[in-house]
Amino acid sequence: MATDFKGSFVPTTNIWDVGAIQEVDVNSGEFKELLVRLYQNINLIAIQLNGKDAGYYVLGEFINGQSYFPNPVTAAANPTIPSTLRAVYRVTVDFGALPNTGTKSVAHGIVVDNNTSFTRIYATASDTTGHTYIPIPYVSATEAREVEITIDATNVNITTSANLSNFNLCYVVLEYMKQ
Repeated sequence: MATDFKGSFVPTTNIWDVGAIQEVDVNSGEFKELLVRLYQNINLIAIQLNGKDAGYYVLGEFINGQSYFPNPVTAAANPTIPSTLRAVYRVTVDFGALPNTGTKSVAHGIVVDNNTSFTRIYATASDTTGHTYIPIPYVSATEAREVEITIDATNVNITTSANLSNFNLCYVVLEYMKQ
C-alpha cells in the first residue's frame, strides 16, 4: 500500500469577500456554504499542523509529529483492522561531559519493551572552552579519536577511544516508536 506523500501544505489562496459576508442573511444557503468552507479550512489547517515535525528538544518525552508506515507485523496479524501510521517520540538527554577513554552511561528514562524501536540516535558534544564541536558518532581522520553511542534498555552509553573530557557539554537525541 504505497501512498504518495508530497509534504504538508496549507493553501494560501483562499479569498473571502468580507464586504459581502457582512451582508449575508445568516439563514441563507450562501451563509451555510460559507460556514462549511470555513470548517473545511480549519480542518485542513489542523491536519497539516498536527502532521509537522516539531522542533522541540525537551528532556521529557515528546511526540514530534513524525509518522512511520503501519507496523507490518500488526497489519499481517489483523488484516481486517485498518492499519494506522505510527507516532514517533523524542527524548533529549543532557549527557554532560564525554568520558576519559572509556564508557559513560546516563539514564534515558524511556520505558523500553519488545514493541520499542529506535528511528534516530544522535548527539553533539561541545568543548565550550576550546570552542570545538563534534557530532556523535565521530571518527577522526587524522587522530586516534573515536566516539561511539549505543542505547540499552536503561541508558545512553558513550564510549571514547581517547580522553575527550574537554567536551564538557553533550546532548543526545533519541527518537523511537512504541509499537
